[in-house]
Amino acid sequence: ANPVSSAVRVSRMWRSWVSVVTHGSVHLQHLLIYSTFLLFFILFLTRLYEKLLKVAGKGHHKAMEKVAYAMLFGDYMAQNIPKAKELFEKLALEGSPKAQMALGFLYAAGLGVNSSQAKALVYYTFGALGGNLVAHMILGYRYWGGVGVPQSCESALTHYRLVANHVASDVSLTGGSAVQRVRLLDEVENPGSTSGMLEEDLIQYYQFLAEKGDIQAQVRVKMGHTALMRFFFFCIGNSLGFFAMGKGIPGLGMAYLYGRGVPVNYELALKYFQKAAEQGWVDGQLQLGTMYYNGIGVKRDYKQAFKFFNLASQAGHILAFYNLAQMHATGTGVLRSCHTAVELFKNVCERGRWSDRLMAAYGNFKDGDMDGALVQYLLLAEQGYEVAQSNVAFILDQKEAQIFNENETYPRALLHWTRAAAQGYTVARIKLGDYHFYGYGTDVDYETAVIHYRLASEQQHSAQAMFNLGYMHEKGLGIKQDIHLAKRFYDMAAEASPEAQVPVFLALCKLGLVYTLQYLHDLNVSVQYRALPVSGASGSFISLVVSISTHGGQAQCLRLT
Repeated sequence: ANPVSSAVRVSRMWRSWVSVVTHGSVHLQHLLIYSTFLLFFILFLTRLYEKLLKVAGKGHHKAMEKVAYAMLFGDYMAQNIPKAKELFEKLALEGSPKAQMALGFLYAAGLGVNSSQAKALVYYTFGALGGNLVAHMILGYRYWGGVGVPQSCESALTHYRLVANHVASDVSLTGGSAVQRVRLLDEVENPGSTSGMLEEDLIQYYQFLAEKGDIQAQVRVKMGHTALMRFFFFCIGNSLGFFAMGKGIPGLGMAYLYGRGVPVNYELALKYFQKAAEQGWVDGQLQLGTMYYNGIGVKRDYKQAFKFFNLASQAGHILAFYNLAQMHATGTGVLRSCHTAVELFKNVCERGRWSDRLMAAYGNFKDGDMDGALVQYLLLAEQGYEVAQSNVAFILDQKEAQIFNENETYPRALLHWTRAAAQGYTVARIKLGDYHFYGYGTDVDYETAVIHYRLASEQQHSAQAMFNLGYMHEKGLGIKQDIHLAKRFYDMAAEASPEAQVPVFLALCKLGLVYTLQYLHDLNVSVQYRALPVSGASGSFISLVVSISTHGGQAQCLRLT
């Protein structure tokens, strides 16, 4: 990797751990060291980009690419999308795959240009033909979801498999880095929840992964809470992970499997991997699967290979997902399933190095740079990250970004809620119902709102969706009015979530009153009230006379004092 991309990546990793350092239990001197170092590091990057700008002005392609992306995202330079577009156009004419992919993104998102999915597809295709992995990933998602192209599982499989091959080769023998996916909606509705995870909860999470054999998690836990040690982890994490492979039972198995310092002995390797797998070590499970898959030291057994790959995948090992995807794609040991293979390859692709941008975007959001956060999330949304799609929709829904006109925000938010809902995000499905109910970014359409609420209710058992369906049945909005069904959905909402019990109680109270009035109306009963003054020994009282007349013409009077 070149110095510029390495420096930017380290900076992003620093930003992802700011909450841990500034809110965690660290000593003051560590915080001062961190702050001083980070200040000098940012100044260094700023100066570096100033020099890059001068070099780019002389026509150096790599420098122009770096500067264009910096201007697009606002990384250490002022965000300038029109200028970035000019640079990308010059580079695209010279055949730069990165620039072609970027232009495809601009046309897809409508940034600095009029949105054109046809032009976006052309540029993405040229970028993919030039070997750009992000372009391949975008095309894989588009063919998988039918976004701007006819839906084609096989085409999606081709693109995703190519990207997954590169990601898996970078992972080597470690489990791969964990991807921090922060939902902005959850962050706003539950303040502090994300920062809390980035503190003790995250450390506990890494301890859990470490116990399961995740090498990088083991290194993070051993690093402790100091800022400098975290920095050194990000700088030399891969090297530490490599050396750590030699420790523990899986390490002994690896030594005998590949002859590292000892003669190759498949029987001993199998023995140590079996012991490791029995103790829940993810690397032991993975290597057992590999031995059975390739018939190394054992008889080839695809069922056993599938079993151990599946166990390793439950601990989140990238190579386990990759191997399972290959088996489903080729029908090896299992029935061929293009859909399952694509989903598994997609999971692998989303663990690539570009996933660092998720935390970079979140850092911009926390810093109040909504435009910078939005552009980064938009690119990740194009790549098929569901959490990025929902975050784009959330930022647009809040109308906090300035790069789009106000009348464009709701339609764009609706588009990304739709894409996130298609990937199974329950809140996005409910948001679609809300947008059609209130007419945000579209016409008011109660029937469509009912469809989305019903999907969220039936497929994801959402209490909110059930409550909304109860309300729509009660009012007869987009569906036949039915008080009995309204009560049924209210009850289901209360059963699905304890948090829904209070609003459901209030709704049922109102529903009971409505039912009573409707019952009286069906009997054609009219009720009249008369208040009469009455004198008594103790003073003046009010006597209430209630006259009830029915459709038969008879009248009854009740006198209450």
